[in-house]
Amino acid sequence: MSHFRGRIKASTLDAILQESLAIACELGALKLKDVKSVAIDTTVQEKNITHPTEHGLMRKAITKLSETVRRAGIKLRQSYVRVVQKAAIKVGRYIHAKQMRRAKRELKFIRVRLGRLIRDVERKVENVSQELPLFFYDTLRKAKQIYKQKRGDPDYLYSWHAPEVECISKGKARAPYEFGVKVSLATNLRTSGKKGKHFILHAKAMPGRPYDGHTLKRAAENIEKIIGKLPERLVADKGYKGHKWEDPHTQVFLSGQKRGVTPAIKRDIKRRSVIEPIIGHAKNDGLLRRNYLKGRKGDEINAILAGIG
Repeated sequence: MSHFRGRIKASTLDAILQESLAIACELGALKLKDVKSVAIDTTVQEKNITHPTEHGLMRKAITKLSETVRRAGIKLRQSYVRVVQKAAIKVGRYIHAKQMRRAKRELKFIRVRLGRLIRDVERKVENVSQELPLFFYDTLRKAKQIYKQKRGDPDYLYSWHAPEVECISKGKARAPYEFGVKVSLATNLRTSGKKGKHFILHAKAMPGRPYDGHTLKRAAENIEKIIGKLPERLVADKGYKGHKWEDPHTQVFLSGQKRGVTPAIKRDIKRRSVIEPIIGHAKNDGLLRRNYLKGRKGDEINAILAGIG
């Protein structure tokens, strides 16, 4: 299965999603008139990583750098692995006890040891005659990035094994910050007949932490590619305000909009929240809650597989 995912492309998975919708049409669960009005929203697809902490990242950098140097046959003055492990445990205990000064002292201790290790490795590398493997320089680069990074940096590294992870704030009380990638989803607003169901018409990872309104054009293009035409109406929440995307064949309406709203459009706007349980099902019953696949490609593949079901 891993080799299959390595060979497959996102466009191929889009074709599978397209075929699943075609089968739904044949069975009468979805009709062409159902996709005239579409609800669109974004959510966060979390990556399978441990919660990122400053002391955890620095400890990981020290451990990985020490292992890599040992594999390369370079002898270090001191690895600091054991002393840093004890300091990291103390940080967790002090933060739990709200003893922030003591926690900062231990954090500084860990950071100083990481800096010493990096400088020691760089000195030893200058004296090495043979060519070192590529993974050695990649490990050193990551360790230096963790050593130098500060909160708020645009290229902040949140996970050693998944550097593509982004920190996204959705304003939720239970989870103010989520770590993964933003995903755009769309579903039909209405269903026809007793067999009618709601389907995910579009699922696409949107890396780079884009503002919701900036994802609208790409989402509409992907919907057109999958169902064969643009919907007549796209309904979104207020997070899409100021999107500035216009198309002669498609109207975009936002929650709470009053201007240019007819009774029929008002009914569609009221049904916008139909996408929320679809997202919930994709997370609880599907693959969207946690992504176990590697890299940016894994983010893209997992999002579409969640849409396919």
